[in-house]
Amino acid sequence: MNATNHETPDPDITVDGTGLLCVTLLLRLRKDIDGAEPGTVVHVVATDPAAPLDLPAWCHMTGHHYLGPVPNSADVPLYALRIAAGARPVRAGARMTREAEGSPHLGGLAVRSGGWSRRSAWRSG
Repeated sequence: MNATNHETPDPDITVDGTGLLCVTLLLRLRKDIDGAEPGTVVHVVATDPAAPLDLPAWCHMTGHHYLGPVPNSADVPLYALRIAAGARPVRAGARMTREAEGSPHLGGLAVRSGGWSRRSAWRSG
């Protein structure tokens, strides 16, 4: 199940991120899936134009499985992910960088207030 497979499973949890931008959307997602069992399918309504980049990157950082966009009759921007066993937790207030979360390299992408930014090198700070 990925961006080319439109047979996305029905959701166990739906997160409404309508009107939320990058960081706020990811904080809402983290809160709403807290305690969800591995295998749980989550649909995320996300109107932020950066969501098609932010959600797969967040899944990559945390270890969850990004399933891709979900076609729907309401024609709302809808994306799916599956909760993974052993996913890396994202702590409240933690910076989403390789050092802070132990996440893999993302080609120089990092979350900073206001969205994703390119970084030439990973460093603390």
